[in-house]
Amino acid sequence: MQEEFALQDKDFRKIVKIVMDTAGIVLSEKKRAFIHGRLGRRLRALGLADFGEYCDLLDSRAGNDERHKLINAITTNHTSFFRETHHFDALTKIILPAIVGSNNGSKRLRIWSAGCSTGEEPYTIAMTLLGHQPSLAGWDIKILATDLDTNVIAHAAEGVYDPERVDSIPETYRRRYVTLQDGRAVMNDELCDLITFKHLNLLGEWPMSGPFDVIFCRNVVIYFDKPTQCRLFDRYADIMRPDGWLFIGHSESLLNVTDRFDLIGRTVYRRIK
Repeated sequence: MQEEFALQDKDFRKIVKIVMDTAGIVLSEKKRAFIHGRLGRRLRALGLADFGEYCDLLDSRAGNDERHKLINAITTNHTSFFRETHHFDALTKIILPAIVGSNNGSKRLRIWSAGCSTGEEPYTIAMTLLGHQPSLAGWDIKILATDLDTNVIAHAAEGVYDPERVDSIPETYRRRYVTLQDGRAVMNDELCDLITFKHLNLLGEWPMSGPFDVIFCRNVVIYFDKPTQCRLFDRYADIMRPDGWLFIGHSESLLNVTDRFDLIGRTVYRRIK
């Protein structure tokens, strides 16, 4: 592949800047081979001779659509159903009982899955909520699921997976909420009705008003630099209820990022200001 497309320093720097400006994702020199491999596929699909031509396309009037495809190409979407099970244990045993008590008058529950990838996380959240009946019977429940990558959002909205992907779903949930059809695992309507999937750049405008009771933002900010993380978590706090809950990934931390959340469990936080 190196012989097919040479990635010059100036083109690498150009692509890194576009990704940073567009999505806030920091790409170091260590990611050079990764970028070369991922974007080499785009050059072939477009019939371009080299990365210089690709950068010219990105700068052109027609480049806006390709910038979306660039971001889709370099973002990594690794996820699974019931990933980091301790989060869903906390949601079931601690957070939902607290919300049932505090929101009993309004019977309103709003959860945001930010960086939802191919949808396993929001579907897991939906199963957890439905499994918490009858406490939430008759409640107005909505789950917003967003991602920067338009391809994975389209996949998530379909709610159709290879059968081996659902092996991590506990059997009681799998029997109730997943149907096998023509060799594919299909999420049932009961789950789909709770979730709205939307494309969203976390660094751009947020059209939703909130307030959210719970936000999942797991394994997303590892791609951002510290100033971007600070701004993002401040925005999360602003759009949450005053004592809302936040879940982050196992390799992430809010230490020296924000003082608006208090750690209450393993990568589980609660807004304090």
